[in-house]
Amino acid sequence: MKINLSNAVKFESRHNGPTEAEIAEMLEKIGATSLEELIEQTVPESIRLTRPLDLPKAKLESEFLADFKKLASKNKVFKSFIGMGYYDTFVPGVILRNVLENPGWYTAYTPYQAEIAQGRLEALINFQTVVMELTGMELANASLLDEGTAAAEAMTMLHSVKPRDKKTANKFFVDEKIFPQTKAVLETRAEPVGIELVFGSINDLDLTDPELYGVMFQYPDADGAVRDYSAIIAAAKENKVLTAFATDLLALTLLTPPGEMGADVVVGSAQRFGVPMGYGGPHAGFFATKEDFKRQIPGRIIGVSLDRAGNKAYRMALQTREQHIKREKATSNICTAQVLLAVMSSFYAVYHGPKGLKNIALRTHGLAKLTAQALKKVGLDVADHSFFDTIQVRMSDVSRERVKGLALAAEMNFRYESDSIFISFDETKTLEDVKTIVSIFATEEGKQSIDLNDLVENLNLELPEALVRKSEYLTHPVFNDYHSEHEMLRYIKRLENKDLSLVHSMISLGSCTMKLNATAEMIPVTWPEFGQIHPFAPMDQTLGYQELFSNLRTWLTEITGFADTSLQPNSGAQGEYAGLMVIRAYHISRDEGHRDVALIPTSAHGTNPASAVMAGMKVVLVKCDERGNIDVADLKEKAAANADNLAALMVTYPSTHGVFEEAIQEICETIHQYGGQVYMDGANMNAQVGLTSPGRIGADVCHLNLHKTFCIPHGGGGPGMGPICVASHLAPFLPGNPIVKTGGTQAVSSISAAPYGSASILPISYAYIEMMGGEGLTNATKMAILNANYIKERLEGHYPILYTGTKGRAAHEMIVDCRGFKEFGVEVEDIAKRLMDYGFHAPTVSFPVAGTIMIEPTESETKAELDRFCDALIAIRAEIREIEEGHYDKENNVLKNAPHTAQLVLTGEWDLPYSREKAVYPLPYVKEHKFWPSVRRIDSAYGDRNLVCSCIPVEEYAQESETV
Repeated sequence: MKINLSNAVKFESRHNGPTEAEIAEMLEKIGATSLEELIEQTVPESIRLTRPLDLPKAKLESEFLADFKKLASKNKVFKSFIGMGYYDTFVPGVILRNVLENPGWYTAYTPYQAEIAQGRLEALINFQTVVMELTGMELANASLLDEGTAAAEAMTMLHSVKPRDKKTANKFFVDEKIFPQTKAVLETRAEPVGIELVFGSINDLDLTDPELYGVMFQYPDADGAVRDYSAIIAAAKENKVLTAFATDLLALTLLTPPGEMGADVVVGSAQRFGVPMGYGGPHAGFFATKEDFKRQIPGRIIGVSLDRAGNKAYRMALQTREQHIKREKATSNICTAQVLLAVMSSFYAVYHGPKGLKNIALRTHGLAKLTAQALKKVGLDVADHSFFDTIQVRMSDVSRERVKGLALAAEMNFRYESDSIFISFDETKTLEDVKTIVSIFATEEGKQSIDLNDLVENLNLELPEALVRKSEYLTHPVFNDYHSEHEMLRYIKRLENKDLSLVHSMISLGSCTMKLNATAEMIPVTWPEFGQIHPFAPMDQTLGYQELFSNLRTWLTEITGFADTSLQPNSGAQGEYAGLMVIRAYHISRDEGHRDVALIPTSAHGTNPASAVMAGMKVVLVKCDERGNIDVADLKEKAAANADNLAALMVTYPSTHGVFEEAIQEICETIHQYGGQVYMDGANMNAQVGLTSPGRIGADVCHLNLHKTFCIPHGGGGPGMGPICVASHLAPFLPGNPIVKTGGTQAVSSISAAPYGSASILPISYAYIEMMGGEGLTNATKMAILNANYIKERLEGHYPILYTGTKGRAAHEMIVDCRGFKEFGVEVEDIAKRLMDYGFHAPTVSFPVAGTIMIEPTESETKAELDRFCDALIAIRAEIREIEEGHYDKENNVLKNAPHTAQLVLTGEWDLPYSREKAVYPLPYVKEHKFWPSVRRIDSAYGDRNLVCSCIPVEEYAQESETV
């Protein structure tokens, strides 16, 4: 046998599921002679690319990791004392290995099917409890994207709930000592919706101003100072002015929480609770408020309800607030949370408990206080205000530059402002670090360093009485029972085992599907060269990141057929908003700022109209025809009617109905004819890569869901990334940052807090593109289309398929019509819950058409897995037929009672009209690998009527155990 030394396994063959033999079988099933013929029948010839993607040659996994390590080494990991909301932290090994690096956690989907997401939901309830108790508020969500965008959500929510006496008030005062990145995001969000921002000193705050509806403070502020706001808040209440705080959870273990001072909203970031800085993200932003505002709070709230057996169960509460319901009436477009990071932070709090967290806070404060005392002894001008972890040293320009040189030589980064140096401490810093810092300043002053021993011996917490926290927190057993690693490990695994993820089976949600998140792509995420970098570190310490950004921008720009890319938006919804803000800035630059009408098809994702409203646009809906396509005649009529004010069309391509619409170029030309721009929602970009592109169809800007098309995992509902790619005329307006130069020459203000969004997860998409290459990415798109059409072919004859292209093909997803089953008492929800008994997560339910399921497989699924999924749906159709034929009652059958738990089939009398085996082992393959839902069907309405969003009291656990 001849030996071929170059015969290594390509990554593409690991990523794409079907083998050559399976591809041939699938093509035969769907009636196509080749993949090329299938693509010709699916993608209109007029928009297909005429050349292959110009991307680097694909690398083997081993080659990529070796080369990427070299790139990573160009980042210098200095000790960061920069602060400003980003701090180094120890990620406990038990959390690092068993959550962040564990596909059982990072490949789960958003918990829309709560019965198979109880572990994640419990972790998120813990997160909400941590936030509520540390902030002193009544309600918290789980979670937001970062501190800056959480602050913006506070500003807009308070605007929507202001009292009647303030109906016309639009002024929002912000303490000038707020973090600059937060200030920039507030500026971006305020102007399009008519909110007047006023930045100033608290001493100049006029609470009697009738135009003032709200105020926001940073606590501790950007200078590190903490003060008692009780009197200000009391005066604000007298004047019917609402109050918001941006704060720090670790500080609140020692400081009086804003809720106890009377705050209306408290926001911040949970990053320092065990989540790496990661050059800016991803991190879990938090948002806490009063129960009065439970119907207005943005994002997702996890609540407690009951399942059919009367047991406590968790699910997402108050879902009528979701954009899919409110659409153009929404005040927030929040879709992606930061679930994986919120889970990590909650486990960090569980692992350390209240005593452990307080000890970390005391030690952090102690290091800062020791340094302040020592520098004063050296003779330096240290700001004499109360502080938690940040000290301010006033210095001349010359002295500051000398200190900077000495600090860099010691591989330390401080924060340097016009007349001061700021030094922020965290749990990773040591007494040795303090000695080095004191030595640096003493050297600059030409003095001897001092002996710290006496200062260490006499170090005490000495804050003003009004600022010292007196209330207890985290008293629930969950925060006090798992402090040994063994118990913590078991707790994490116990929750993990309640959740279905990609480690179990395919997750086929249309528009949000879950493809392989390869291990080789994930490995670099936890390298210190990426994780331990502060987002405002000096540029020459981040050359590896800059090379990564440059290459990734080039590749994404090539893939989309555009001119430039911004990596800043840290979710798909943020990308939508960023794209519209860029379009808005373009119109303003041409003295056409009056263009404010956004045309949006009725089939659009719910965040589209919400994003348009946030960008100051008026939404005009465009009809879809009976085939699910945009009604071109209606579009032309609406475009002409709004010709003078047309800003943009928001279009998803392929359509949300799973079709490559033939008229897309005509649609884009129509919008351009009337002076508008075309924004393409990139939710379905995974059906375009290498075959067509947004630039080719005639769009001007698109966002990309890197957490879908480019392999960043969902993490149970986040992190996500939503970069935007733009045509050349829009490139000057790409978003900037107040601290790090990003964006175009006429950049819009910041969309997210960090300059490059959630930078530390960009290596995942970088790895995917590098290891697939242009040909591999194109083949992946073809495979996704093949897998979708194979499912369509197998299900046709059992279920109606709503929409197809002109040649009878689906794109990458399809809509299965279940509305006809209502006649026999079967709702689409029953099918979703019954799929759990077969070991599958339901496809997208009732979107974009009520009473349907939208199925989208990926290229990563094998034919065997596709067949198991189809077998399950076909078997469920047979179960529906049994009801149709009268074999089972409409209200008491295997679908209505789904899902079936182990407790149900193993305890008590079996009084259901079908066998236990039919309930839990409906097909032979299920016996081989059974996933057991941990609770029965959940009563969401009960949970909304009796809203509980924190840990279940231990007494109720005891009551439940007595009834089992």
